[in-house]
Amino acid sequence: MKALLLTFSLGLLAALQAQTFPTTEETRDVTGTWYMKATASDKWIPEKLRSVSVTPMTITALEGGNLQVKFNVLIAGQCRETSTVLEKTDEPDKYTADGGTQVFYIIPSAVEDHYILYGQYKVHKLHFQGAKLLGRDPGISLEALEDFRNAVRAGGLNEEDIFIPKQSGRKQLCPLGLGT
Repeated sequence: MKALLLTFSLGLLAALQAQTFPTTEETRDVTGTWYMKATASDKWIPEKLRSVSVTPMTITALEGGNLQVKFNVLIAGQCRETSTVLEKTDEPDKYTADGGTQVFYIIPSAVEDHYILYGQYKVHKLHFQGAKLLGRDPGISLEALEDFRNAVRAGGLNEEDIFIPKQSGRKQLCPLGLGT
């Protein structure tokens, strides 16, 4: 369950075939604080995970074009700071993690200060795809959400499975600093 929640929180969702992604040679600055605004997956997500509060994630640039992603999760009543490294590949906008068992594409949304994170995941023997809409602020942009719906549809995921997680700051999620 912890691995599934961690994967859900990190990349929970999505990936499409590489040829369906618009790519570019330009370098994007995706560093800083990001809020997960919406998610979708090709697998059913239990209501328990749909009701999880999410904290902002921080993306930091590392050597070689790799990215470190940090966020907090509440597991068994304890706050845990979690981080993972997305390793840059030779393909534009494509990253891998966890020894290549996870593949991510960071694609700009048509709406400024929003990106779509597509991922292909393998947890134990479970394979799934998903997408997340990320934005620079916690508010919901209807225009960005519509762009996300279009991307989900184009990627073969079911737009009916899109859900919007509750935003929570680290202090709200872990008011006493438990566990970290």
